[in-house]
Amino acid sequence: MDIIQSFYDNLASQYDKLFLDWQDTTKEQSLILDELFKHNGYGNQSKILDCACGIGTQAIGLASMGYNVTASDISDGELEEARQRAMKNDVKICFKNADFRMLSKTFSQEFDIIIAMDNALPHMLTKSDLEIAIKSITSRLATGGMFVASIRDYDALLESKPPYSAPYIHKTEKGQRVSFQTWTWNGDCYKLIQYIIEDEETLKINKFECEYRAVRREELTNILLSNGCSSVVWKLPEETGFYQPIVIAKK
Repeated sequence: MDIIQSFYDNLASQYDKLFLDWQDTTKEQSLILDELFKHNGYGNQSKILDCACGIGTQAIGLASMGYNVTASDISDGELEEARQRAMKNDVKICFKNADFRMLSKTFSQEFDIIIAMDNALPHMLTKSDLEIAIKSITSRLATGGMFVASIRDYDALLESKPPYSAPYIHKTEKGQRVSFQTWTWNGDCYKLIQYIIEDEETLKINKFECEYRAVRREELTNILLSNGCSSVVWKLPEETGFYQPIVIAKK
């Protein structure tokens, strides 16, 4: 996991620049998740673990809505950024450094809801690692609990294996900010380079490298069903308003 830790440690101070307004994004995404939770019978008294919390994009928004949130990540850099943002938003979240392949080493309790958003699961570069991660996650899920995750639409991407993502162009007070990714494919895996270009008073270019494996929805569904989940439902962006497909798995 060293490459993943390095990627997110280096990206931590720049991550919010991927959004036009990170604060607005936390509110928008928490509303989407809150609707999903309530539709499935979970209120804001539910205990949530965000096991790939990053800088707190979902965890902080959910905590602001009154949810009891615990958040973990393998990146110390992102956890520190998340702690600072939680303080600025005046919310209480228990933050822990944890690898989501080994959650029982950090957490003895079970949670009503566990989330892993923003394409976190495809960091697992083999099916075996993905199975280990899912088994770890479901082991910390209470009976009747729900796992919610989002991944890229790899079913579509694997048809053409595009070499790059469409750029995001955000106008700023001093110019503009452009972010995009290049993808170099090797089978179902790809090397990603994230570029963040700030074209303001001076030109600044940052790049960050990592690796992913394109996981089809059927594969993830089968792994979830084989590791303690009784039902698995997928929701596409046109149904939820979220920018990636979301899987909802109940234990």
